[in-house]
Amino acid sequence: MRALLAFGLVAIAVLALALSPSEATILGLEQAQFARLIYGGSIAFVLLGSLLLRYRGRLGRAVVDLAWWVGLTLVLVAGYSYRFELGALTGRIVGELMPGATVEGSGGEVIVSRRMDGNFVVRMSANGVNLPFVFDTGASSVVVRAEDAEKIGLRTSDLSFDIPISTANGRALAAETEIARLSVGRIVLQRVPALVTKPGALRENLLGMSFLDKLQSFTVAGDKLILKGKLAVE
Repeated sequence: MRALLAFGLVAIAVLALALSPSEATILGLEQAQFARLIYGGSIAFVLLGSLLLRYRGRLGRAVVDLAWWVGLTLVLVAGYSYRFELGALTGRIVGELMPGATVEGSGGEVIVSRRMDGNFVVRMSANGVNLPFVFDTGASSVVVRAEDAEKIGLRTSDLSFDIPISTANGRALAAETEIARLSVGRIVLQRVPALVTKPGALRENLLGMSFLDKLQSFTVAGDKLILKGKLAVE
């Protein structure tokens, strides 16, 4: 009986819409508003009827389920509203639990946690290839291992290894080149001067001053390295 009554009300509403002039109002509402009201009311009626049938005689269970759904909705709304703050918090937690992890701060700065051996390893993108670089203010230039140079499109066979450098393994020869694009987080630099060492001369790539000098700042605060770029793209 209730279903027939509801169907009848919807049919009357549709008929009123069909017969009313386009500029006329219905129950004080514009026709588009009235149509949305009928549409939403019909869906609400069907859902409410289904819920009443499911929870008939189980009011306590209905209240509990309703509370769960309301709580879940509030959590989702709150999570979306504070999504940026939660993202920054997640990044800080990851940095604490995973030494060496690179996370991005709310202002676009890159924050790196100190590795267990005391070094800061910055995970960067060199010509679109992800590579780790050890932060080293003692290196006048970015230095790339020969093995990684090939990965980022630098042909070592075309380079002249005639520049003497000092490494942890002693003296070695390197070749001048440049990295077309070197980035981490929102910090993006192009045409960065770099050196490439001969195979086996270097254990890790070095993030030296040819990159660091182009930043707004780089700061070591406790176990955190903070890199700030001048612009999003240079």
